[in-house]
Amino acid sequence: MHYNQSCAAKGNTYGNHGRPGFIRSSMQRANVNIYKTDNSYEMLVFAPGRIKEHFHLDVNGNELIISYTPPEGFPRPEWILREYSRGGFKRSFTLDESIDTQNIAAKYTDGVLQVTLPVIKGKEIVKKEIIVN
Repeated sequence: MHYNQSCAAKGNTYGNHGRPGFIRSSMQRANVNIYKTDNSYEMLVFAPGRIKEHFHLDVNGNELIISYTPPEGFPRPEWILREYSRGGFKRSFTLDESIDTQNIAAKYTDGVLQVTLPVIKGKEIVKKEIIVN
């Protein structure tokens, strides 16, 4: 499984919106950690304050796309300081042939979307160390 950097972030904006001494930013991105177990890759998408019904997970060929779209009418106050955004995001990951895409599962608990990517037995990628001479 590989991370596709080109689709990592969407809508980064920065600026001083008429408030001296404050810079407001909108980082439309959710942080992701991935670890491997004996039977799967486990992806943790850190996205607190979201509504689970607004997450979308799609597999298109060998690409897993995880996105979030906030509901219509989502309140947008005039921030004085904003270090966190509950807005939409889109992340993309390239899956190799060892992932069982038919059995990918996800659950959202305590602000973390956990995506289980099961590994097909016998198709695990063989690791090989290359020695630098």
